[in-house]
Amino acid sequence: MKRSPLLVIFITVFIDLIGFGIVIPVLPFYAEGTKFGATPSQVGLLFASYSVMQLVFAPVLGRLSDRYGRRPVLLASLLGTALGFLILGFATTVWMLFLGRIIDGISGGNISTAQAYIADVTTKENRAKGMGLIGAAFGLGFVFGPAIGGILSRWGINVPFLFAGSLALANTVLLYFALPETVTADHPARTSAASGRGWGQLIASLRNPRLSFVLTIYFLSIVAFSIMTATFSLFMMFRLGYDAFHNGWIFAFVGIISATIQGGLIGKLVKRFGEPWLVIVGGLLFSASLFVVPFVTPATGLAAILLVGAATAVGQALSAPSLSSLASKSGDAGEQGVVLGVTQSVASLARAVGPTLAAVLIYSAIAHVGFDGQAQRMSDASILRTFWTAAGIQFLGLLISIYFARAYGNQYERSQAVEASG
Repeated sequence: MKRSPLLVIFITVFIDLIGFGIVIPVLPFYAEGTKFGATPSQVGLLFASYSVMQLVFAPVLGRLSDRYGRRPVLLASLLGTALGFLILGFATTVWMLFLGRIIDGISGGNISTAQAYIADVTTKENRAKGMGLIGAAFGLGFVFGPAIGGILSRWGINVPFLFAGSLALANTVLLYFALPETVTADHPARTSAASGRGWGQLIASLRNPRLSFVLTIYFLSIVAFSIMTATFSLFMMFRLGYDAFHNGWIFAFVGIISATIQGGLIGKLVKRFGEPWLVIVGGLLFSASLFVVPFVTPATGLAAILLVGAATAVGQALSAPSLSSLASKSGDAGEQGVVLGVTQSVASLARAVGPTLAAVLIYSAIAHVGFDGQAQRMSDASILRTFWTAAGIQFLGLLISIYFARAYGNQYERSQAVEASG
């Protein structure tokens, strides 16, 4: 496995996720401020526009990376990310905010291209370990991004976006000089792309039963995770009176556990147990943690929250890179960009569905006073409904993953054994 290119890919995804993490705490205050006066609905649409653009363009970038190479697509997408953040930072009207998020969403599909690059430079045996680097970058990005955004906002609410844009430009320079191309003239992806793969063939690829199962499990898992992330801070405020400062430390705790597993342990665990069984264990832990959340009270306190957070972190750290690896192994060498682009599109769709569903579930027609002393349009009943729905969605994914492991697990083991012997 090539170390240096993987390190560059890790840095690329890490910087990309720092930018995404900066947006989460800062954008609502920025858009709703006196300069723009955006409504809460418009803020929601700002977040949704990013995911919708990712949904549409991730397969496109994947196809382009198969045809023209990973390197030019990554460079172009990083420049797009930089442009999107700089537009946000210098925006003077609401439509410029939307333009910035749309441009960043279009170029945000570069995660699938980064995954395809990892697939190019790793064997099937080491694929999950390579994908774990992306998972680790996600975890670390969500640790540092919100913290950086909060700190920089003291110098101006738009400063975090300007910093993220500058960081993306610096990342572009690093990638230009340090990342070699993997799609050579004789690469199977080049041949496959030259045959004219289009949207019809993308849909046809989903008829691959192994890939369809993987994508279904992946979709359900991310919907459940998105429901949790969209409502967890509200739950903490209502039930325990925790503010953004406390939530930041808890999310940092979760991110550190996730990054540790995905960056250092996932390869060894895959070799010992295989991806299908890690998906099962991860899904079980995450489903259980979601089920337990409504029972957390001031009496159980911080210890219960940290236990739930740890179970969530371990569950996601086991299942997410394993599912990405299984998706990669479900396609031929010439289809990596498209397969992983479709995978990223499924993730983007799930991230749009999850928060939308959460907004409906958490709402209470009658306002209730929370632990913070404020009346909120939520209640103990709506909290239970929200997290138990997420737990049920994840449990459905768990059941499908058990069937998948029984039906197809041996096929992955045989193909890995053949590659290792070759």
